Amino acid sequence: MTDSPGTGAPDGRPGGTTRTSRVVGSGAAESSEGGDELRLETSFPSEGVTVIAVGGELDMLTAPELRREVSERIPAASLVVLELGGVRFLGTSGLAALIEIREQAHRAGVELRIACTERRVLRPLGLAGLHHLFDIHDDVEAALNS
Repeated sequence: MTDSPGTGAPDGRPGGTTRTSRVVGSGAAESSEGGDELRLETSFPSEGVTVIAVGGELDMLTAPELRREVSERIPAASLVVLELGGVRFLGTSGLAALIEIREQAHRAGVELRIACTERRVLRPLGLAGLHHLFDIHDDVEAALNS
């Protein structure tokens, strides 16, 4: 996990702090779209609010990193928004990670919202019958203001 230059403390304190993480799947050849990678950008728009923008592939190689990032943020949050518009692929391990994240947030009394309109994300959620488990919004602004 690397901090972006000049972004402040990496400990989850509010104030626009952003951390970026890149995970590359083992043995995966880099394609023109970036290969098997997951990009996470975490920001704190206000106290107790965490927004995690997710990009790349959410599968068995990358889902543990998303779980880890969200798990680190839940104790200090009252609201976590997962912005999934940059997800190119959502596999069954990614779906399982989202369910685990939802359960962890619920146990901690933290509200979890998803911001996404992309079919490549919403379709797997719907086909698995999981869409009703999540509070899904068109974008981060709508998720923050609901």
